[in-house]
Amino acid sequence: MKLVMAIIRPFRLDDVRLALGRLHVEGLTVSEVRGYGRQRGQMEIYRGAEYAVNFQPKIKIEVAVDDDRAESVVEAIQQSARTGRIGDGKVFVLDIAQTTRIRTGETNEAAI
Repeated sequence: MKLVMAIIRPFRLDDVRLALGRLHVEGLTVSEVRGYGRQRGQMEIYRGAEYAVNFQPKIKIEVAVDDDRAESVVEAIQQSARTGRIGDGKVFVLDIAQTTRIRTGETNEAAI
């Protein structure tokens, strides 16, 4: 089992959700996060004063999938989240040692 974790631009969330829906991904977790990468934040002007925005708003998506589906999920996220500009985000794939569904006690693949 794999955990696919993606950090994307907030306005790309609906596109990513639709792309994952086409792959019949049954569940995902979405969190609002803040961070920066190469863009290192940016300068903003508010009421004539300039100030630095050190962290950019991002969306973190987490999806648990079988090993054989991980690559197609990564590809779907990459294609649907891409704008071609710096700050599009990253996708991480991690191994999951064990999964348990709390309600039924099912484990591993049966739990996802």
